[in-house]
Amino acid sequence: MKNKIAVIDMGTNTFHLLVAEMEGKRHHVIHRDRVAVKIGMGGINDGRITDEGAQRAVDAIRDFKSALDSYSVKNIFAFGTSALRNARNGSDIVQRIKKETGIEARIIDGNEEATLIYEGVRSAMELGNQKSLIVDIGGGSVEFIIGNDKEIYWKQSFEIGGQRLLERFQKHDPILEAEIDELNDFFSRSLEPLLTAVARHQPEVLVGSSGTFDTLSEIHCIKNNIPFREDPETPLTIASFHEIFDEFKLKNREERRQIPGMIEMRVDMITVACCLVDFLLKKFSFQKIRVSTYSLKEGVLATYPTAKTKP
Repeated sequence: MKNKIAVIDMGTNTFHLLVAEMEGKRHHVIHRDRVAVKIGMGGINDGRITDEGAQRAVDAIRDFKSALDSYSVKNIFAFGTSALRNARNGSDIVQRIKKETGIEARIIDGNEEATLIYEGVRSAMELGNQKSLIVDIGGGSVEFIIGNDKEIYWKQSFEIGGQRLLERFQKHDPILEAEIDELNDFFSRSLEPLLTAVARHQPEVLVGSSGTFDTLSEIHCIKNNIPFREDPETPLTIASFHEIFDEFKLKNREERRQIPGMIEMRVDMITVACCLVDFLLKKFSFQKIRVSTYSLKEGVLATYPTAKTKP
């Protein structure tokens, strides 16, 4: 008997919906949706979600609920991440969503978010015995996990996501070299625990999870005439990343939007997100870069029904 479940990831920039049919430990995705809700815009660095952002959140979940009703899904697991967990009014918005849509969400901490991301990535690709640094760049936070196929050696969530970086550091478009220098100084100060962990564990591969990395992979494929399919793992090389990032640094928003493979919801934050990727590649000697299209949502599926999914 097939059991339908839905996972809603209420991220800082994007809300995602995934509906799957479960058969034992196996699943088959029957529906995906994503909406650029941008609940962090205009208030994330002040610890609040604006009234407009809250309304966009409710509207998005209401639309998701309509889709879920059409599939007759009863098991719905909704998670709030960085923007909601750090906003003074985050809990109020979750309660409003429950009242207006009937969907009950749970705000999770960065530690649990990192674990679910790892489980999602591990279900997308063979990590092998070698250690990898898994990176998930969200709008509010960035999760770093050092692990292999068997275990997590270290993990931490940092509240340095793309929307925070964009509003704090990028005042010009195209971005100025001075702003990139400020970002790199900020990363050096803010990521000291990561620098220590990498020095200790020596991961050999950088694994990018979803989001920014999906877009980089699609741009890479188009530039190199590689057929792009939304497989669990998609192509990207370190050399191609640097080429794409150099292009981003020279283009304004409209010019970036015209790059084949770019999607509207990524165009604003992708330059500062790539500043972080560039920092990591220059700071550490990774042998290669890999891209997982799976992240938190698929991590929930991979650990269902043992994952703590209910509020």
